[in-house]
Order: sequence, then structure tokens, then C-alpha cells
Amino acid sequence: MTGRGAVGLGVPVLVAALLLGGCGTPRSGDLGPAPIAPPPSAAPTERPEPTPTRAAEPTPPPTNRPPRPSTPASTGTRRPDPVTIELWYVRAGLLVPTRRTRPATVATSRLALTELAAGPSPAEAATGMTTLLPAGVEVTRIADGVATLRVPSVGDPANRRLREAQVVWTLTQFPSVRQVRLDVAAPVDRTDYADLLPPIVVTGPIPGERVSAPLVVTGTATVFEATVSVRVLDAAGREVATAFGTASCGSGCRGGYRVVVGWRAVREQKGTVEVYEVSAENGARINTMAVPVVLAPGG
Repeated sequence: MTGRGAVGLGVPVLVAALLLGGCGTPRSGDLGPAPIAPPPSAAPTERPEPTPTRAAEPTPPPTNRPPRPSTPASTGTRRPDPVTIELWYVRAGLLVPTRRTRPATVATSRLALTELAAGPSPAEAATGMTTLLPAGVEVTRIADGVATLRVPSVGDPANRRLREAQVVWTLTQFPSVRQVRLDVAAPVDRTDYADLLPPIVVTGPIPGERVSAPLVVTGTATVFEATVSVRVLDAAGREVATAFGTASCGSGCRGGYRVVVGWRAVREQKGTVEVYEVSAENGARINTMAVPVVLAPGG
């Protein structure tokens, strides 16, 4: 044994020798001469334990495979989905809806009013749609379900109510807005302008949309016996399909409808979807809403 262990053993042996033989020359006896411990090589000192050194990792053997390209770290986020908003324009003195799909934003009310003031697309304008809202109108506050804004009095005063109806019907599509306060007047909602809707409203398809069969036609209506009829015309005006459905409410009240219509395969071309009511008096088509579309092949 060496080092610190040897020092620890030598001390008690030396003490025993001194007790047996004193400080002089060691005596002989029955037990023989007392063993003499070798002098310590060095005095013990207080020193910290050495820190163990970690063995180096073995180098992996070379391979014939090419190095894998580095992949950028994923941020864990995804691009927000686009937002689709409903816009209410004016046609023949009544409100009619259309839609826009735009990049996602938290300021949906501002986006809606900006699009509303920008006016209809060419396909929408071809049906007679227009807007009465000037640019620059913004919501100043939304609190407790009430959006507050000021609609300037521009143009024909007779159109002021239609202009306000455009704003109210457009803004109240959002869950955070139940009513609209215009200037300093009391808050209003859609029911205050319900008389400005045509008997049949078509919410889908929208003007210029590319459609294929089967096509789902949706909207609201207040028609005789709640019956809503649909027909599809090709570019030459020939009827290629018809269907009918029932609104959720009959005559004297407005209800939602959903009619599915299909047609045989056609080449891609311009077409028209007509939604109408059949007259109870003579069977003629009345209250017709015509939506220009593009008929896709198939069916």
C-alpha cells in the first residue's frame, strides 16, 4: 500500500513500537524484534479530490451515405386561413348579398367596410349591383355587441336609409356585433331594414362563381307556400336543369332554403342560375333572381 494509505498504517505501528521498547534501540524478546515502520515519505496535506475526466466519445466509423441536408427548425405556427366576408350591395332599390375572400385579419369590420365602399366586381355590376357607401367610413368603437360609427350624408338623401342598411347588414354578420349605432341615434339591427330585402335572396352561388353539378343553391325567401324553384341556363339561354325546394317559413315570413340541382355534362361556358317563385295565379315565374356563373364541365 502506498501514498495516503501507507501513512495511515505507519503511525499506529510506530506508536506500538515506542510503547514496547521505549525511545532507544529496540529489544529482543519472545516475540522477536519489534518492527520499525518506515518514515513517511511526505506529510499529509489537505487537497481537493481531483475531478474525474470524462472519456472522449469514440469517433463513429465512416459511412458511404451522403450527409443529410439540414432542415430548418419548425416554428410550430401555421399561416392563418383566409377570411370570407359577406357584403350587402344595392340592386333596384333593394339589398342583395355577395362574398369576398381575403387574407386573414383581426380587423374584420374595417375590412368589410373597405370592401363595401370599393364597390361590386365586374360580374356583380353586370347584374345591377352598386354601393352607396363612400370610402373612409370606419367603426370607432365596438362594445357590448354595439358597433358605433358615423355614415356621412352624401348624395341623394332618399338613399340614406339604403346606405345605412348596407352597413347594418354587413357588420352584423360578425358575432361581436349585434347592433349598430349610426351617429347619435339609438342602436339598430337587421330587423329595422328587413323591408329592404327582395322576396328571394340568393346567398350562393355568387355572381361570376365557377360552379359544377350538383350545385347547392342557398338563401332566404318569403314566397307562396314556401316553395323556391331553381333552373340552370347555359350560354345560349337553354334550360339544362331544374329543381325546387321549401323554405323554412311560408308566406308572410322569411325562411332559409337549400336546393340541390344537377345537370348533364357540359363544356365549360357562361351560364345563369335563376331562383324564382311560381305565381299562384298563372304559374308564371315571378320575383326572379338571376345569378351569372361559369358552368364547369362534368355533372
